Amino acid sequence: MTEAKRVDLVLSGGGVKGVGLVGAVVGLLDAGYQPQRISGTSAGSIVGAVVAAAAHTGTMTGAQVKELALQIDYRKFLDPGPLERVPLIGPSLALLRGSGIYRGDYIHDWIRGQLADLGVATFGDLALADDELPPERRYRLVVTVADVTTGQLVRLPWDYRRVYGLDPDEQLVADAVRASMSIPFFFRPVELTSTSGRTSTLVDGGLLSNFPIDSLDRTDGRAPRWPSFGITLLPNLPDGNDKAIPALAALRVLGAPHLLEDVITTMLVGRDQTYLNQPWVNARAIRVDSTDVGFLDFDITENEVEAQYLKGYGATEDFLAGWDWAAYLRRFR
Repeated sequence: MTEAKRVDLVLSGGGVKGVGLVGAVVGLLDAGYQPQRISGTSAGSIVGAVVAAAAHTGTMTGAQVKELALQIDYRKFLDPGPLERVPLIGPSLALLRGSGIYRGDYIHDWIRGQLADLGVATFGDLALADDELPPERRYRLVVTVADVTTGQLVRLPWDYRRVYGLDPDEQLVADAVRASMSIPFFFRPVELTSTSGRTSTLVDGGLLSNFPIDSLDRTDGRAPRWPSFGITLLPNLPDGNDKAIPALAALRVLGAPHLLEDVITTMLVGRDQTYLNQPWVNARAIRVDSTDVGFLDFDITENEVEAQYLKGYGATEDFLAGWDWAAYLRRFR
């Protein structure tokens, strides 16, 4: 049996592409890595929640994680409400109101059910007894969310008390994950009311940080206790500029130059790309090639799901073949 090695994980967003994250995580589990804390955005929050719950209870193997991921029916993610089912009119009104075409109830219920099977409901169930972490960060999972009411990036459960005055231990993990994957205008946003009575609208964390690679790094200047690996579905820019956000492809009909597309892409991924371009970050990033699938391709076939999973698994194998923790510390720490 392979000796367990501790690791923190940061999982990027990517919609349907997220099955590649699962393959990459299973590759780490099979190589003997034991996740301690997980930070995720959007699809990364979905995968991260299940893996964090499994790690907390110690009841799931890599093979079980794979089986769980491959059984998801992505078509059920598309669950429009009664009004949104009306052709043309329904989706158009949803876009105008900003309410989202799809309810997102299926994925919310799926996450809640999977976590319940692992004995997890609230963030209190994922609390850690770790004196080396700030008190608000002593949780096995953190997800990135964009609060468009207060105009800021929030990390849940870390910011529940600071921003909303709420006890993080009492908040449902599935609710935070549902907020993190609320793609604007596609899924209905999530509303959260603070103790002061203000109601915030929460949407997909990828709006502000699709790959929060720095979120689990130490802030006290001391050397890390174990590696923090990032798993990203972002293409290598600038060569992959046209693949970063496939939904912007329609802009290319306007002809060159593609300034508008480049500006929007930079606004959405520029912060994360800045970190990825740092040598000490790039050296611990597992890059999964997900360009064959669009992040909204919810009609993905079983063969395509399997192919994306294998790409993720292969990316981890390639990464670990050249990974040396001691060498990383000597070079960068």
